Amino acid sequence: MGYLEGDWHDVIDVDSGDDDDDFYGGGNSDTPMSSMDSDEDCGFNSDSAPDYDFISNDSDDLLHSQQSQKNYTILKEEDIRCRQEDDITKVSTVLSVSREVASLLLRRYNWSVSTVHEEWFSDEEGVRKAVGLLEKPIVQFSADEEVTCGICFDSYSFCEIRAAACGHPFCRACWQGYINNAINDGPGCVTLRCPDPSCNAAVGQNMIDDLVTREFKEKYRRFLVRSYIEDNRKIKWCPGPECECAVEFVVGSGNYDVTCNCSYGFCWNCTEDAHRPVDCETVAKWILKNNAESENTNWILAYTKPCPKCKRPIEKNHGCMHMTCRSPCGFEFCWLCLGSWREHGRGTGGYACNGFSVTKKEGAVDETERRREMARKSLERYTHYYERWAANQKSRLKALIDLHQMQTNHLVRLSEIQCQPETQLKFITDAWLQIVECRRVLKWTYAYGYYLPENEDTKRRFFEYLQGEAEVGLERLHQCAEKELETYLKAEKPSDDFNDFRTKLTGLTAVTRNYFENLVRALENGLADVDSVGTCSKTSSKGAAGSSKQKGNGKRKEGTKHDRSGKQKVRNSGS
Repeated sequence: MGYLEGDWHDVIDVDSGDDDDDFYGGGNSDTPMSSMDSDEDCGFNSDSAPDYDFISNDSDDLLHSQQSQKNYTILKEEDIRCRQEDDITKVSTVLSVSREVASLLLRRYNWSVSTVHEEWFSDEEGVRKAVGLLEKPIVQFSADEEVTCGICFDSYSFCEIRAAACGHPFCRACWQGYINNAINDGPGCVTLRCPDPSCNAAVGQNMIDDLVTREFKEKYRRFLVRSYIEDNRKIKWCPGPECECAVEFVVGSGNYDVTCNCSYGFCWNCTEDAHRPVDCETVAKWILKNNAESENTNWILAYTKPCPKCKRPIEKNHGCMHMTCRSPCGFEFCWLCLGSWREHGRGTGGYACNGFSVTKKEGAVDETERRREMARKSLERYTHYYERWAANQKSRLKALIDLHQMQTNHLVRLSEIQCQPETQLKFITDAWLQIVECRRVLKWTYAYGYYLPENEDTKRRFFEYLQGEAEVGLERLHQCAEKELETYLKAEKPSDDFNDFRTKLTGLTAVTRNYFENLVRALENGLADVDSVGTCSKTSSKGAAGSSKQKGNGKRKEGTKHDRSGKQKVRNSGS
């Protein structure tokens, strides 16, 4: 039942300055869970006319005003090469060695400049031996004599022979074949050694550049760049398809969710899709479960029965209860009682399994039946969470498509219809970005809920309350951005109530963000606000009290209220 996420980063190309912000990194962390506004306070009655006077109409940066500073850096290939060259220069200058030797040293110590310096100054001889840097050649020969190649054993003049620092002689053609094969074999070519089996001398980049063609030079340089990333503990490649960027992360600086320039969001720690607020261990278990054969086993236990004779699982695909196992077994039996069909005729006393079994009446349930029932319940529980996980993922991908269409087509059209510049329509893009992010969070909350212990009833009720509030708020925002916006896109002239729509959508975006901030904060804290005496009930009471207080202090005009039909009613001033 695994659900594979598509290459959605190809669907949308959002400017990196907006993409890689952390939607839930800012805000006041001391805000209690009970601070969430009630439906009536926020004007969230679907049939009422909401009032969002508390939102400033010109708040263009509503989504990002409280976001924390990024704790990662996106590196393109040219950035990686520049850093690599800078590190080589540093080592070469401090140790007074050639750039080729500096590169070999850095590759040995995972491109850590500080480690190279420490190891070199503490044991230079040991480092030279480990890296394969020889101070003098092992083999020496005169320039006047012919030299035998160590691979093809042909004799060559001195000018046709090439050798590493060790001096072992090999002809140019053999060197080329040796290096080309090493490069074709993969990343191991960056630690190439002398072809002589007994020699540990390193082969540097200068010799490789001198001997191979441009095609192989470029391959070697790509492997060299890859080694700089893959050997570095602070930098990882973006796992987005066809993306060649890397991400440098400040370890220990906060959550691991990052967004690359290609718009692909992922967890830097486990490189799976971004999954905050769920931890990497839970995500790994959930993905494994989605792909595991265990669910097939559960389905077999829940919806099939074993043949009484050969024990092969059989699924009932016809209406009658007369079952026949496939050859070579061929056993005929009753689906209900699993007894032989020969015992269900008139000659054996009639249909024998319509009476209630005394053993079942007394509670002596068959072990196989008990296992089947347990498997059925387990499968139903998993299906409940998986369907909602997959539905939100599907909805998120659709929202990404809608966001892309909004940015490329609809905003231009809306700007022309409403006679407003596109810069004043940024609130629509902000709403869609919030929808995409909230769908991602909501998706992973179902994986969180699946692994929440069933015996922690208070935590579960509190979790489902927070999840439900966030989901309702998201659905209202999504419906407003998707359905109500169509009215203004289809209009032929500027709408008088477009500014009211702006205020409503901006308000829904802000409140939905608040709901999800509370949800994310609660899950990251392990639902710590819930204790054994029922903090969940206390929190709900505080929320209701806070809502009543906000009703009295709200900006809604005194003397009116909205009923569910959206009409205004005059309050009885004497009541």
